[in-house]
Amino acid sequence: MLSLAVFLPIVCGLMLLLLGRSVGHRMRQVLVETVTVVTSLLVLFCLLNRRGTVYTPFYLLPSLPIRFAIDGVGSVFTAIVAFLWPLAALYGFEYMEHEGGENHFFALYTITYGVTLGISTAANILTLYFFYEFLTLSTLPLVMHGTEKPSEHAGYTYMLYSFFGAALAFIGVMLVLSYGDGGAFTMGGVMTQAAAEHPTMVQLGYLCAFLGFGVKAAVFPFHAWLPEASVAPTPVTALLHAVAVVKSGVFAIIRVTYFSFGAQVLRGTMAQNIALLLASATIVYGSTMAVKEHHFKRRLAYSTVSNLSYIVLAASLMTQSGLTASLAHMLFHALIKITLFFCAGAVMVKTGRTQIEDLRGLSKVMPFTCATYTIGAISLMGTPLLPGFVSKWLIGSAAIETGTAMGMVGVAAILISAVLTAIYLMGPALSMYFRPLEGMEKVVSCDPGMRMKLPFAVLAAAIVLCGLFSDPIITLLANLSAGVM
Repeated sequence: MLSLAVFLPIVCGLMLLLLGRSVGHRMRQVLVETVTVVTSLLVLFCLLNRRGTVYTPFYLLPSLPIRFAIDGVGSVFTAIVAFLWPLAALYGFEYMEHEGGENHFFALYTITYGVTLGISTAANILTLYFFYEFLTLSTLPLVMHGTEKPSEHAGYTYMLYSFFGAALAFIGVMLVLSYGDGGAFTMGGVMTQAAAEHPTMVQLGYLCAFLGFGVKAAVFPFHAWLPEASVAPTPVTALLHAVAVVKSGVFAIIRVTYFSFGAQVLRGTMAQNIALLLASATIVYGSTMAVKEHHFKRRLAYSTVSNLSYIVLAASLMTQSGLTASLAHMLFHALIKITLFFCAGAVMVKTGRTQIEDLRGLSKVMPFTCATYTIGAISLMGTPLLPGFVSKWLIGSAAIETGTAMGMVGVAAILISAVLTAIYLMGPALSMYFRPLEGMEKVVSCDPGMRMKLPFAVLAAAIVLCGLFSDPIITLLANLSAGVM
């Protein structure tokens, strides 16, 4: 059943590519939404009934199996993907009517769904790496969608960074397969014996894996591809920045840290300190660049750079509370950031406005969009009772609990970023509501249609509910991360 959930969207997407324009516009939309919804229902069934079951659909070589399973940590990422993908597809139907090339776009979009599930349900490091590389191949044409030179440049940048990261990560993967007690994901890792015999080699191998997977997690200095990718259509950037690519990067870091190399092996070492330092630096750097950026989507992209490293920072604390905090921010940031990007895309496609200064007074003609953006903005900046505050508080608390200097550096980075986040997110919101509208005085309303509004409403409600019911959610995440469930 789990293998079916992974391969169904991949096979259906390939069929769409082969059939090309012979599939009508309406039929294509029905097929894509049906496949994504059915896949999500299969995932839900597996989450509820097939936890812990290992599936082996095929072998690359007799000793190299491709295996899927859902454990506690994997279930969080899997649930995020399964919940957001049908909403993103629905949003994309209306958005892409203005872009063209829909068949090619939605075929790859569907394929990428299955590939991302392959990453989230990977039962060993080989399967994770296999689908991680496949993700680059399936998303590259999406980043380059269109014929404009900025799209081509963004695609080449993404490709070069991804292949460089893959080469680095491959070193860490091969080290685990060669010196570890098997490649299966095991809480506590499989490198205890190797670390006792070759501690420096294991630390260097971990850093290679951290930096390699850190490319897709946009860890400084390997972050430049992410703002460049903002030229892609908004349904792509929303998934790049909220779900598929960047969350695959941080998820891979969590996997190799806790389930391959082992937190106990790495805690207190040079490798951990470097990871914490890079994450802290990226948090501040991303927030600073977001404040300086005047392009709406690029500002949100730099915000993603910063917030991804909140997750990386929490994971790099290498404690149980740090792991729980990283999963919390992975979940909450995914909901909030895809909402913000959807709003930015609606503004761009309905008004043609891309610059922050052009958002003045927009609430008068796009009240639904602006209200949704504001809910996302006040949550991500860390307003109490909303989920952004909850996950950031957990990260800060976990960092303080370590009692280390690097933990306090992380806390300082979080505090600096909190101020900067309020500036770069609330500036546009205040401008939308309290500045005069210019150039559209005769327009009554230009809010998007129902296919965009429905995802807005669902996501805004999810954000508020996650804030109101944060206690049971955090308890669930803590149990999942501890392997209790």
